[in-house]
Amino acid sequence: MTNATFDTPRADAEIHKVRGYWGNVANRLSYDYVTLFFAGIIVLVLLSALFAPWLTSVDPNKPQMIARLKPIGTATHLLGTDELGRDMLARLLHGGRVSLAMGLVPVVLATLIGGMLGVTAGYLGGVTNTVIMRVMDVFYAFPSVLLAVAVSGMMGGGLLNGLLALSLVFIPPLCRISETATAQVRSLDFVEAARASGANTASIIVHHVLGNVLGPVFIYASSLISVSVLLAAGLSFLGLGVEPPTPDWGLMLSALRQAIYIDPLLCALPGVAIFITSLSFNMVSDGLRQAMDVRQ
Repeated sequence: MTNATFDTPRADAEIHKVRGYWGNVANRLSYDYVTLFFAGIIVLVLLSALFAPWLTSVDPNKPQMIARLKPIGTATHLLGTDELGRDMLARLLHGGRVSLAMGLVPVVLATLIGGMLGVTAGYLGGVTNTVIMRVMDVFYAFPSVLLAVAVSGMMGGGLLNGLLALSLVFIPPLCRISETATAQVRSLDFVEAARASGANTASIIVHHVLGNVLGPVFIYASSLISVSVLLAAGLSFLGLGVEPPTPDWGLMLSALRQAIYIDPLLCALPGVAIFITSLSFNMVSDGLRQAMDVRQ
């Protein structure tokens, strides 16, 4: 009998070849328990916001002045009531809808618009690149918080204007990331070969460039979700975001600050929701970045 020998590096290479890139990413994530834990928190927050009307039958906008500022743990109000006697649990659940929308929608819109502009500038180069990137540099001159406040203040409060203001804030950095990645890819051999074979610009971008650009753009965009949640809460806190009585975590935090000396724990609930959600998105983004790193 002969003992079987195994070539471990070759076996690992075969496994990676069978799985493919995204299979390897999923495999790395399956062993990253920290990322999975925070991803579970995000799923829980999303589901609680989505099914808020079924999780609580209390109207989040109905005031009850006789029951104002009830403490946490009250029999009829599990998480107490706010300064107008509205149920805090109901408002936190329904407020998650607005806060998550303000965190996700601007990033998606900015990824689509900024990514398209960046790929166009990076691939075409020349005058097109100069015009697009110089316009983006103008927005880079302003800090993101100041730009969001200025745009939202100019357009006025409201959910739609807040979404537009945050989208405008995130377009320049996403455009820069996609432009840099595209400029690196456009000079590679397989792109030159496609160009030499007679493929048109649109075909080359769709079939050869986007696949190599989406990775870094997606990773960076995922890191902006936590920033978007914080900025949206800040706009609402300043009165430039969602208008009352719509439940929103930032707006709730602003309204309850008057009662901080009466029940500080109750006043901290919206801030805790903002912190946990933002932290979870940030940790998941870091996990995705490590899992998608081809050098791992």
